[in-house]
Amino acid sequence: APGLIVSPADGVVINVDRVYEGDYLKTEAQRVSIFLSIFNVHINRSPMDGKIEYLSYRKGKFLPAWKSEASDENEQNRMGLNNGGCKVVVNQIAGLVARRIVCWPQTGDELKRGERFGLIKFGSCTELYLPLEVELTVNKGDRVKGGETVIGRVK
Repeated sequence: APGLIVSPADGVVINVDRVYEGDYLKTEAQRVSIFLSIFNVHINRSPMDGKIEYLSYRKGKFLPAWKSEASDENEQNRMGLNNGGCKVVVNQIAGLVARRIVCWPQTGDELKRGERFGLIKFGSCTELYLPLEVELTVNKGDRVKGGETVIGRVK
């Protein structure tokens, strides 16, 4: 259905909070953090149809991905998507064991909802930053499947 935003990764929702996303959205946003254990599939998928308008890779530490500091300090790759009506950010974060982030597309490429765009090799975290207007459909502790589980609906 139109307006649905799906999970960018397989795993468990470890946090849902409100933060300021200053790289691409440049506003308050809802952040959904998904922990991928070594037993999860580590392919990342596009949460919605959209054009990649922003890509930023940053070197960093390799703290355990379930720790809150990992979001700020670990190696990561941020991707900003725009579908003309909604902008989101997907953040791939390396972890203690995961030491390699892969992202195939480039700025300007178009992605379809559920399309594979990269992976994080072995145990990691994937974050999704959504506009405040998006109605969330997941909670902390929920298991999600990349490209399938609905994370939210654009109102």
